[in-house]
Amino acid sequence: MAKNFSPSTPTQINLIAAGTHVEGSLSAKDDTRVSGSLKGILRVDGKAIIAQEGSVEGEIHAEEADVAGRLLGDIFVKGRLVLKETARVEGTIRTSRLIVEEGAIIEGTCHMGQLDKSRADVLKNGMTGNGSKSENAATPKASTFSLMAGD
Repeated sequence: MAKNFSPSTPTQINLIAAGTHVEGSLSAKDDTRVSGSLKGILRVDGKAIIAQEGSVEGEIHAEEADVAGRLLGDIFVKGRLVLKETARVEGTIRTSRLIVEEGAIIEGTCHMGQLDKSRADVLKNGMTGNGSKSENAATPKASTFSLMAGD
């Protein structure tokens, strides 16, 4: 009995090549790599990759991101953001998880993780979920944060 196989769709990577300059908004369902420059808004349903020679002036919205180049503006990442040793970010970072390699530069603000309502109540009121006073309510739960040394 023959089985019907549908060909798998290869993962596509969109590319703004070195020497290419784009102004405006770019939306992509697949991963997007910027090796040139983008001035505007980049929205990616997958991973946004800013290569070492790449630069973005504006906003990045992505599921995940790796930055090795320059970002002047704001970056919003739902999952993990990796700042490579050559990265330079000037602006606001908002992400769930952040990995910063030695040598990366951040000038601006960084907001990490999400505080669920029950944890917010504990921190605000000093109470545990069962209504009793928490002994360590003054000590907030640490956000996920990793530092990696460059090779």
